[in-house]
Amino acid sequence: MESRAIISLCVYVCAYSLVCKFAQVFSSCLRSSGRTGIIASEEEDVPVAVEESFSGNYIVVFDPLDGSSNIDAAVSTGSIFGIYSPNDECLADIGDDENLDNAEQRCVVNVCQPGDNLLAAGYCMYSSSVIFVITIGKGVYAFTLDPMYGEFVLTQENIQIPKAGKIYSFNEGNYQLWDDKLKKYIDDLKDPGPTGKPYSARYIGSLVGDFHRTLLYGGIYGYPRDKKSKNGKLRLLYECAPMSFIVEQAGGKGSDGHQRVLDIQPVEIHQRVPLYIGSVEEVEKLEKYLA
Repeated sequence: MESRAIISLCVYVCAYSLVCKFAQVFSSCLRSSGRTGIIASEEEDVPVAVEESFSGNYIVVFDPLDGSSNIDAAVSTGSIFGIYSPNDECLADIGDDENLDNAEQRCVVNVCQPGDNLLAAGYCMYSSSVIFVITIGKGVYAFTLDPMYGEFVLTQENIQIPKAGKIYSFNEGNYQLWDDKLKKYIDDLKDPGPTGKPYSARYIGSLVGDFHRTLLYGGIYGYPRDKKSKNGKLRLLYECAPMSFIVEQAGGKGSDGHQRVLDIQPVEIHQRVPLYIGSVEEVEKLEKYLA
């Protein structure tokens, strides 16, 4: 029953994400689903407790529009989400300001869970077709929107990322800002070596698009820390943890360069961490360089 409820919520999130391009509207859709207790968005300062009359018992964290800087160029964008069970109740107490402050604090505590606690995660990619990828902890499945019927059709089941790959996806415009160990890693990827074939560079600048390609073809996607962004720029709760949950369910790996992303305990809701994600052999190779 729980799996069915989670799937229902995931489909609800994805379906509304097609038209809910702003976090405020996205949040309204989640509130009215009747299944959420707390919602937390990359676009909001604090998590929001759903009013008791509408409240369910799931926590939903989401990035409503990943890759928004690419919209004017018609490059793929997407929505990312993760679903948790709450540690305890967090309802909006209607009354004095003190009760509201306490409710807000409980929301923050409930939302700040490690990715290992995720019940489900997924993303919707808006590109040449609309693709919905989901895991509820039992494999990874992809659905494609059939515009004729307005429904998502299962197109790939039990997706498995290749153990290794020859594609890397990093923004090399920041190369001079990187740690020397990371520079060495990238330089070695470009070396043809005995095979005469260097790795191929592919970078869209949209996490969902870059990740989806990596999931299907193998390789590694990286958004490292640098001299300007000491902890990288991707957010742990809304991007790194959900994507790491997905890739692990597909047989891959998500790391901050030193540890498993899903083991990181968030200390704040908008915490940023470096992200290296993709084929197991490729991520472990990078970790050796950074060790």
